[in-house]
Amino acid sequence: MTPIQSDNYTIYFNDASFMYLENLLKTETYSKIFVLVDENTNEHCLPYFLANLPTEIEIEIIEIEPGEENKNIYTCIDLWHTLIELDADRKSIMINLGGGVITDIGGFVASTYKRGIDFINVPTTLLAMVDASVGGKTGVDLGSLKNQIGVINEPKSVVVISKFLETLPTNQMRSGLAEMLKHGLIYDKTYWDKLKHLNNLNTDDLDILIKQSIEIKNEIVSQDLKENGIRKALNFGHTLGHAIESYFLESEDKKQLLHGEAIAIGMILESYLSYKLELISKDSYAEIKYIITDIFEKISFNDSDIQKILDLLIFDKKNEFGNIQFTLLNKIGESKINQKVDKSLILLAFEDYLKN
Repeated sequence: MTPIQSDNYTIYFNDASFMYLENLLKTETYSKIFVLVDENTNEHCLPYFLANLPTEIEIEIIEIEPGEENKNIYTCIDLWHTLIELDADRKSIMINLGGGVITDIGGFVASTYKRGIDFINVPTTLLAMVDASVGGKTGVDLGSLKNQIGVINEPKSVVVISKFLETLPTNQMRSGLAEMLKHGLIYDKTYWDKLKHLNNLNTDDLDILIKQSIEIKNEIVSQDLKENGIRKALNFGHTLGHAIESYFLESEDKKQLLHGEAIAIGMILESYLSYKLELISKDSYAEIKYIITDIFEKISFNDSDIQKILDLLIFDKKNEFGNIQFTLLNKIGESKINQKVDKSLILLAFEDYLKN
């Protein structure tokens, strides 16, 4: 597949990825090459990755524990110390081989180590391919609050190797699908319509859909890297979705939700808000709710859960001047940013979500 050109870097696919990496690592003068993995990608992805690189290239492997709960400043401190101990200097490069946690934390550590070293994202999950690895957002959570600490710093490149998806469990594939659905809802109705018929698609179709999803995100980000305008469209489903994800992450009696599972709920809730504010039709809302609930299991909330989720909204990093900012839908394929919503309407959204 043809690479995608962003403003400052290129996104490569499959065979072209390894050709690019071999050429880069042989011709660029990097003093040290590091590959950051977690326990899962070390076992399932690293052997294939290394087998497709020239054996004469010397690589240091750094491993961290998997999971969102480890995406914090303490892991960063350990990584900075590890880089020091391994004699990393400003001419080093870090290759982040993993899902969104790895690309987020690896990009942040690389961006801040000695005021910045090059890094390449090699996403191994569907979610990371279509979302986390693209766009330059890096960072870590603060406690259970998502992505509170970080910088926007674009990678040297992104390489997307769809073979890694063969190692993913079904729930992780669904998690990535949530962001693909979002891209259709906010930007391209034709793309949304394609995703409604997943049962009719084969592996080649999935590769094409992944590339189209990345193209949509890249098109938005290239217009607004620092998220002052149109990039806020990508926040659809995330204002409530992130609060839900944080609540389930910090609650001892709740099973943690994957990012996409929480965002799927957020998209249904925020589609309801769009409908009640007369931005989309009742039929459009019904279609969105039907498609998403057909893919994602419904999650139960009691009144206490909902109140605690609403309490977390104040910490959303998209807020401005103390106001909670929503991105809603103007229609399927078009978004409307910087929307304020009454608490009473949010409660009605939860009530509607919980209906049979």
